[in-house]
Amino acid sequence: MESFQNLLLWVHLMALLFVGLFLSTLCQEDSDQAIAAVYIVTLKQAPSVHQYAQELKTLNDKHHSINRHGNSSRLTRFLRPRNASRSHLSPDSYISRVHDSILRKTLKGEKYLKLYSYHYLINGFSVLITPQQADKLSRRKEVANVVLDFSVRTATTHTPQFLGLPQGAWVQEGGYGTAGEGIVIGFIDTGIDPTHPSFADDVTERSYPVPSHFSGICEVTRDFPSGSCNRKLIGARHFAASAITRGIFNSSQDYASPLDGDGHGTHTASVAAGNHGIPVVVAGNHFGKASGMAPRSHIAVYKALYKSFGGFAADVVAAIDQAAQDGVDIINLSITPNRRPPGIATFFNPIDMALLSAVKAGIFAVQAAGNTGPSPKSMSSFSPWVFTVGAASHDRVYSNSIYLGNGVVIPGAGLAPGTDKDYTLISALHALNDDTTVGDDMYVGECQESSNFKKDMVRGKLLICSYSIRFVLGLSTIKRALETAKNLSSVGVVFYMDPFVIGFQLNPTPLRMPGIIIPSPDGSKVLLQYYNSSLERDEHTKKIIRFGAVACISGGLKANFSTPAPKVMYYSARGPDPEDTFLDNADLMKPNVVAPGNFIWAAWSSLGTDSVEFQGESFAMMSGTSMAAPHVAGLAALIKQKFPTFSPSAIASALSTTATLYDKEGGPIMAQRNYAKPDENQLQATPYDMGSGFVNATASLDPGLIFESSYNDYMSFLCSINGSQPVVLNYTGQSCWTYNSTITGADLNLPSITIAKLIHSRTVQRIVTNIADEDESYSIGWSAPYGVSIKVSPSHFSIASGKKQVLNVFFNATMSSTVASFGRIGLFGHKGHVVNMPVAVIVKMP
Repeated sequence: MESFQNLLLWVHLMALLFVGLFLSTLCQEDSDQAIAAVYIVTLKQAPSVHQYAQELKTLNDKHHSINRHGNSSRLTRFLRPRNASRSHLSPDSYISRVHDSILRKTLKGEKYLKLYSYHYLINGFSVLITPQQADKLSRRKEVANVVLDFSVRTATTHTPQFLGLPQGAWVQEGGYGTAGEGIVIGFIDTGIDPTHPSFADDVTERSYPVPSHFSGICEVTRDFPSGSCNRKLIGARHFAASAITRGIFNSSQDYASPLDGDGHGTHTASVAAGNHGIPVVVAGNHFGKASGMAPRSHIAVYKALYKSFGGFAADVVAAIDQAAQDGVDIINLSITPNRRPPGIATFFNPIDMALLSAVKAGIFAVQAAGNTGPSPKSMSSFSPWVFTVGAASHDRVYSNSIYLGNGVVIPGAGLAPGTDKDYTLISALHALNDDTTVGDDMYVGECQESSNFKKDMVRGKLLICSYSIRFVLGLSTIKRALETAKNLSSVGVVFYMDPFVIGFQLNPTPLRMPGIIIPSPDGSKVLLQYYNSSLERDEHTKKIIRFGAVACISGGLKANFSTPAPKVMYYSARGPDPEDTFLDNADLMKPNVVAPGNFIWAAWSSLGTDSVEFQGESFAMMSGTSMAAPHVAGLAALIKQKFPTFSPSAIASALSTTATLYDKEGGPIMAQRNYAKPDENQLQATPYDMGSGFVNATASLDPGLIFESSYNDYMSFLCSINGSQPVVLNYTGQSCWTYNSTITGADLNLPSITIAKLIHSRTVQRIVTNIADEDESYSIGWSAPYGVSIKVSPSHFSIASGKKQVLNVFFNATMSSTVASFGRIGLFGHKGHVVNMPVAVIVKMP
């Protein structure tokens, strides 16, 4: 082990040394020459997954031929492209040698550094070169595309109950003890804490074999030792070559291993697949028991993001490529680009194109929508083959209040115990030592150093501290303020919001003693006015002789479940689709659905630093679309378990068509539309806020009808984009001549319809398949968008189990509009199935 560690260290140091010498040499050779950068190069030859797909087709053809002759043997779902014939094809070493040969021939005698060879989902490599060298590569006949690397960033105890899993979906799968069994979820994230009980494999006595279709490995390093993986956590790797070559990988802050030094990856993995019934204890307080959505599924980790710098596309693509080759069933990406990749169309970036090939391998990909809402067109990625998830609330909230002596009650935040009675309030600024002044330390009111205060004055009182922008930036912390209060023998702490902190949304924060954070400037002003008006001062010296303000803090440890929910959170990124290089607005709807993403309890890395207030804790409460995506990844595992032959688009359809449009009270789902005061600025959610709606876990396991789109359909869609044919050839090695290049986004067989430019009239076709065990009759109803009339034909139909039905939807424009208007199409089965399809149209009358 020690020698292996030394070898890894030597390789790392040599890589850094090489980069340093490489860049230094470039500067010496030509001071005007542009600095080297990481480029992702794709070749025209098809990747391995396309070869596997052809092999699988041949096997299936033989299978059907055998069946026609009466042989009852069957090919199982494990004969999937990414697993077929891996042993005898072994394309990786051959393709890697091809990549090396191209680099040697093109850059004869020049310095370069190849980081990765991609061969499974895309055929290409990433390399550290100069722009001039990139230009040379782009002129090679074998080379299809050369793209500059770009950066990416990271985008529960009660949500299983809120989603109805214990009484619904889990029951259908045999209970939580079998929910997700046999399914592997791959996480492209910041790694994992393998010591967390959420990922132990001995929580039940049931056998827990590693699925035979998974072939991944577990890296062994000094901080991720042998034994870190088990039958639950069955694979773990890390990818950081792009970051290392840039010289920004800091080994004192980041781990060159799958170990999670951030917390984000541990959190998302446990939301999707964490063990059931794990006690949540934070700051010494108990908050129930946690469970993942599919607690019996398996976890494979592909670390490509790091706490100090985020991540880069070259590393993410390598992680996706490896996950697909290893045999994962589902990929969860709680990450988004920092910005739209420069110079290329939205769909045509290395990450999205790798995920397109993952569809060909039968992998369902889930991605967080991003936290750039509530502005319209705020999503960064909207490829139809990726299932995009926005964030919504659930009905559990934690809140506490401070009851002032004058009868006024101010709400606040804080996962804290309350006080047993009224106590005197004292401002930190009125308890300073004689040798401490605000002039010496303008931040002394933040209570970061106990030596600045008189203990005798604070003892037995509630200490008032300022919460400034420094807390938001991590320069000051709640923990240090609590230590100060404890050292001064205070009974509790009251934080008021500095008026310069505008529009900041405060999450509940764990406090190990009675306390409250008043998040609003208005509430803070009320507190300070009462406090100051209750001070008694000497008439002559004006010194304070009595602190007259008193208050009692109500506890914030008990959850409240009376809040209207779900509602779309203000930060959740919105549609319509962002403007693209090749087209003004794609006829696609995003996000696909929304799921719980706000105030989510889940596992936390013991070394996690993403949230300073949860450092050292084993659980954390986090918010974001990063938390929403793994909820859906876990639910997708339940669907895949029940329907092992479902394609990625079939899983997407089941999740979409069964989503609900109503909150738990039966009213319409609302969407927050303002950052500063989100609950005071909300309107009824549209499909551009929530897609098809809020996920319905139980209904998704019995969707009745499904809409399916294949890899070839997506290729036809890409080929239809004006000017995209050479780009398609560049990424896939396939010519658009073999595809129907008249298919637009509206023509894809998706469980939604979006027409960004309706002129006069248009007919859109959809095909549904009955996957229920019995025949069913359906009637169709619809509500038309404003300025549009709709007719669906047939309006009634009967469909046998396993059969398909073609639906024609006729749109007729009646009035122009500059913005999208929305409608719905509903298919209502006589045996209870309801299929929901949102519609969005912008009418452009000539």
